[in-house]
Amino acid sequence: MAEVVLFHSVLGLRPGVIAAADRLRAAGHTVHTPDLYDGEVFDNLDDGMRKDDALGDQEVASRARESVAGLPEGLVFGGFSMGAVRAELLAASRPGTLGAVLMHSAVPVEVLSQYFGVERWPEGVPVQVHYATEDPRVEAEEEVAPLGDAVRGAGAAFEEHAYPGSGHLFSDPDLPEYDRASSEQMWERVLAFLDRIDARGSEVEGTR
Repeated sequence: MAEVVLFHSVLGLRPGVIAAADRLRAAGHTVHTPDLYDGEVFDNLDDGMRKDDALGDQEVASRARESVAGLPEGLVFGGFSMGAVRAELLAASRPGTLGAVLMHSAVPVEVLSQYFGVERWPEGVPVQVHYATEDPRVEAEEEVAPLGDAVRGAGAAFEEHAYPGSGHLFSDPDLPEYDRASSEQMWERVLAFLDRIDARGSEVEGTR
């Protein structure tokens, strides 16, 4: 099965993130949930953003890298909102990555290049993106579409899934914007994505 690293949003390592990891574990996957915020959790995005801004992008990125330093290659990186950006960065820069699941956020590779020196999307690393169609924090044409072009240009599959409504973190059952139907559909697609990665990895092992 897949080995997944799941990064929290600016709200910190909330129960919703732990519940998401448990859902993936119940399907047979190994899941790691790094805490990048020193145990702090928040109830609204503005408070969480103040924490993130106080640490700074480079510090949080460094913490994300350190959190996986002892893990093997062959990981899938996933994340929620700003956590999706951490996942995207590691998927683009860590050798041996098998895939990325970006929930409620995505950025073009040009952003990773500008701030973190990532020149291009790695060859053959598939990506799955999930967001609400009316989410004001996600710019589909400016952010998701160019990422898709980069991933497909690197010879990998790119999946873009848009859900009704405007709730940003619609998959967190403890937040007001939670949408059960959209959340359940998202997790079905995430599990199918991980199953495809696992099947692909088994095929590679079988040819060795």
